Amino acid sequence: MRIGFYGGSFDPPHCGHLAVARAAAEAFALDRVLLAPTARQPLKPQGAEAAFADRLAMVRLLCEGQYGLEASELEAPELETPSAASESVAAGRPNYTRPNYTIDTLRHLRARLQPGDEIFVVVGIDAFLDLDRWRDPRGLLAAAQWVVVTRPEFATARLDSMQLSPAERERVHVLSEVQVPVSATEIRRRLQAGEDCSEWLPQPVLDYIRKRGLYQQIHAEN
Repeated sequence: MRIGFYGGSFDPPHCGHLAVARAAAEAFALDRVLLAPTARQPLKPQGAEAAFADRLAMVRLLCEGQYGLEASELEAPELETPSAASESVAAGRPNYTRPNYTIDTLRHLRARLQPGDEIFVVVGIDAFLDLDRWRDPRGLLAAAQWVVVTRPEFATARLDSMQLSPAERERVHVLSEVQVPVSATEIRRRLQAGEDCSEWLPQPVLDYIRKRGLYQQIHAEN
């Protein structure tokens, strides 16, 4: 099987995420695409606005009726070791969960799959260009194929600046057939302002947000 892994904050999940997942599935003949909200992103220390449980619930609603798309708990919260938890308190972080590292997630996913199954990581080009800041970038490139979604403000030619080996470059594929003209940050701003977001949020997700009273106060950008 060909398995897509699409991680991120999903804060909230919106129609742009859905369009990317569908486009990746079609372009690369993916049998399943796992949409996995990340409990705690290492490069976003301020964290997501909504709790993991809420984001997972909204992703499940986003995937309802979408053939081949599934919500995944692969990046659920993981408890820190006692020493790391003490460091979290000292740093003023209000939780005891360790960061979710994609290399660990891919190893856990690989352990669940058959030997012949292939993993395709779906990621935006802005995040992919920052791969050197991720844990074990060389290991990441070896662990999966990568589907890099282009955005208007980034040129795919910038991939050449990453100094990938020929073998690594062969595992990086560009998906340019889909654009996402709105961000989760903008959607959160609109929700806080009481503006209409029905164009970007499926009705079940919007109903969930209203029922739970999410995104009423926006913290610093995350």
